[in-house]
Amino acid sequence: MPTISVYDQTKKEVGKLELAPEVFEVAVKPEILHLVVRQQEALKRAGTHATKNRAKIAGGGRKPWRQKGTGRARAGTTRSPLWRHGATVFGPQPREYGFKVNKKIKQLAMKMALSSRLAEDKLMVVKAFELPEVKTKSFVEVKNALG
Repeated sequence: MPTISVYDQTKKEVGKLELAPEVFEVAVKPEILHLVVRQQEALKRAGTHATKNRAKIAGGGRKPWRQKGTGRARAGTTRSPLWRHGATVFGPQPREYGFKVNKKIKQLAMKMALSSRLAEDKLMVVKAFELPEVKTKSFVEVKNALG
């Protein structure tokens, strides 16, 4: 049964707390943590990038020159992808980058992260976190005292 020290706001140890082994003694699998973090980062992406294809560009309704007799290559529109100010072929379109991760996998990843932090001694429990007044200065003092 893992235990952790409980501190007050001045970082004096005021007791010990027993932690649930099913949460804090889970073997860490980096590939699961990586999958969940990748999903969280993918969900943050806006995915609003876009280029205009032939249908979305204004203009280009008239043939630039007649079909035969000029000696030039045939052209039906000035908005062809071959032309300046023309469309983009297979350019990026808005899309959602997020993907699904099963609920149990997310819960397992959270347990692994907590287990990892406990093993690295980077987890702290504070008995009661109360500020004398709601000021940044008082918060910074408590934060610095806790380390």
